[in-house]
Amino acid sequence: MDSIYFASSTWVASDQIQDPHLSSARVVFQTNYGDIEFGFFPSVAPQTVDHIFKLVRLGCYNTNHFFRVDKGFVAQVADVVGGRSAPMNEEQRKEAKKTVAGEFSDVKHVRGILSMGRYDDPNSAQSSFSMLLGNAPHLDGQYAIFGKVTKGDDTLTKLEQLPTRKEGMFVMPTERITILSSYYYDTEMESCEEEKSVLKRRLAASAVEVERQRMKCFP
Repeated sequence: MDSIYFASSTWVASDQIQDPHLSSARVVFQTNYGDIEFGFFPSVAPQTVDHIFKLVRLGCYNTNHFFRVDKGFVAQVADVVGGRSAPMNEEQRKEAKKTVAGEFSDVKHVRGILSMGRYDDPNSAQSSFSMLLGNAPHLDGQYAIFGKVTKGDDTLTKLEQLPTRKEGMFVMPTERITILSSYYYDTEMESCEEEKSVLKRRLAASAVEVERQRMKCFP
């Protein structure tokens, strides 16, 4: 079961709110509807950032999906335990089951912000998080904000246009929005040709591992 957020409200551009400092690390989720890139606010939620970035580095979000798309509110990534189509190894499973203390702040929930999902326990966040699709002030101070989308708002807009169905309080897409693969890089080394080559090799290796796991699970 995935942790939850409650009802939405109107959109306010994120540039109307002063953002915390972004670190130079970037993560890219490659979905079947396009890429989404995001960065981190380590000064706001250091434990959360460390946990999510480690999950990314371990490849935990590969083959996972967005289980919820509520137009004008959130596009929510499923917990990787149970959300992936490929099995996890022991190291991935160990990190995915960790919970993170609630690092609540005065950063506002506006479009593009990344916010951790959780249950009633404020310290129950694991790997599910939302990309805000609008202004949600009722979430402020209640859910841990740890970063923001830096590229891919066009992809989020595509997700908002997909058919959905209502299940209780959840608005869910009628087809699977898969995170096919993910990779990370450092913007301070973005222009370095050697680093670009490393990224290409890392992405290729990730794709091979995903296929290997898929074949193991579905021979």
